[in-house]
Amino acid sequence: MPQASAKTPTRVVLCLPVVSGTDGTRVLLGLKQRGFGAGRVVAPGGKIEPGESPEAAAVRELLEETSLVADASSLLPAARVYFRFPANPDADMDCTIYLTSAFTGLALPSAELAPEWHPVANLPLERMWDDSALWLGRILAGERFDAMVRLAPDNESVDRFSTVNWPGNGIPDLDATEADFPDIT
Repeated sequence: MPQASAKTPTRVVLCLPVVSGTDGTRVLLGLKQRGFGAGRVVAPGGKIEPGESPEAAAVRELLEETSLVADASSLLPAARVYFRFPANPDADMDCTIYLTSAFTGLALPSAELAPEWHPVANLPLERMWDDSALWLGRILAGERFDAMVRLAPDNESVDRFSTVNWPGNGIPDLDATEADFPDIT
């Protein structure tokens, strides 16, 4: 796994419900209510608990934050994004992102997230983390990859962004390493 410090990055997941209809394709995001990223539009997700698989964590977080129910078998692996905060290495995260179009229920607000459906063609990027513009649209368009996001000293803007495409549609068996990413922004 890419490392910026001796501390192991926090393992997290994001789960993006997607629906297609006569009005186009929409994705469920939400206004973060508290904690890391409060005030920004983010994807449902959170930390992987000890002993929990990424898929189980994605399903649990989706339920806790939006009341939507999905089955782990409905999740489509979309990307792994390695977030590095050189000015605050304790915030480093290794994130696995899933898409799902098979879920039940109505998206309801929680203490963590106020859910909002957004057209894929008009994502609220101005209200999201700066890095979202570099990867979110790409995974919604069907690209599958590992990405390295190195944040600038302000811990908000992107200093470096690089991707490595997956050889197929599934998550590669091994995590990417720092050496796997070309030096591009």
